[in-house]
Order: sequence, then structure tokens, then C-alpha cells
Amino acid sequence: MAVYIMDHPLIQHKIGYIRRKDTGTKDFRQTISEIAMLICYEATRHLKLDEVEIETPLCKTMIKELKGKKLAIIPVLRAGLGMVDGMLTMIPTAKVGHIGLYRDHDSLEPVEYYCKIPADCAEREVFVVDPMLATGGSSSVAIQMLKDRGCKKVHYMCIIAAPEGIKRMEADHPDVSIYAGALDEKLNEIGYILPGLGDAGDRIFGTK
Repeated sequence: MAVYIMDHPLIQHKIGYIRRKDTGTKDFRQTISEIAMLICYEATRHLKLDEVEIETPLCKTMIKELKGKKLAIIPVLRAGLGMVDGMLTMIPTAKVGHIGLYRDHDSLEPVEYYCKIPADCAEREVFVVDPMLATGGSSSVAIQMLKDRGCKKVHYMCIIAAPEGIKRMEADHPDVSIYAGALDEKLNEIGYILPGLGDAGDRIFGTK
């Protein structure tokens, strides 16, 4: 498994901003989107290109464009929605699906309640997105749901990861690359990332 922890100064600066407890909902939501856009830029370096002949206003020339089927973005509801707009800014032709999972606060295990993905998702390169990789349970289940539906090229993007989540993903999906903005210290006794930034979904949507 390849794990990429972003070291770009802009990403690190913006993550520091959203960690602050006094960052309001509007700024938090906007910054999450900006971080997703920057991580997306780094996470798509591997994409293959084709050379295509086109005509400029002056002459014919060869240009490069993404090869084959395009991409799909699959946010894990609900917090993953906060990363979608930033990614679509970079890859506006990507299709978007949704996977609904919530974490049982007692068992910390994920519970599925929704799945709707593009019909041709199996032919696309898929990016599963969720701001926080904590225990890794929800992420692992979401990726398995996609694999069960034929998806072969799956990547995972998050803003903050915990070592426990990385370990779970390495065990369950060693073929999936992880792109994270930061790797934090650990999980606390109730499964939240430390130092983290709190509940990403609540802070994105202002529900707490």
C-alpha cells in the first residue's frame, strides 16, 4: 500500500486553520474544500495521458488529455460532501456517487444506509473521499462496497488520518493508495482523532 502524507505548505497552513476551535462554519467549510482541491492536485499525478491532434486559432498541434474513462468521486456521507466541490474544481468532468455510512457510537463499527454510484463506475478511476480517517472502519466498508460492484482502481483521500486508520486500511485494502493532508498522533477513548479537529461533519454543516 502506498500512503502519501502531504507536505505542501499551503495544505499544512490550511489544516492548521481548520484545527482551531474558533474557526466558524463558513470558513471551515470553504477551507475544507480548498484543502481537498490541493490534495486532489497531488493525488492525480499518476493519471495517464493521450496525445491528441487539435487545431489552435493559428495551426494544428498535439496536446495531452486524460486517457480513457475519466474519474469518479465518491464521498462518504455526510462529511465527505465537504470535499466534493474542491475536487470538482480540479476535475469538473468527474461523476459523483454517494455512500452513506454512520459510525455506531458504542461499537464504533460502520452501519450502511445508502449507496448510489455511477453506472459505469467499474470502468472509472475512483476516489473515495472523507475528511477523517479515524478507526478506518467506515472507509474500509465503503471501499469494499465499491469493489463488490466491480471497481478495480480505487484511491482514498482524507484530510487527517490516524495511525489506527492507516493500519486498518493496510490490512483490509493493501491495493488502495491513501492520500492524507496530515497524519495525527492517535485516537482517543471514543474513537476521535487527536489532536484532530473535532467532528468534521458537524463543523462543515454547523450542526453542533
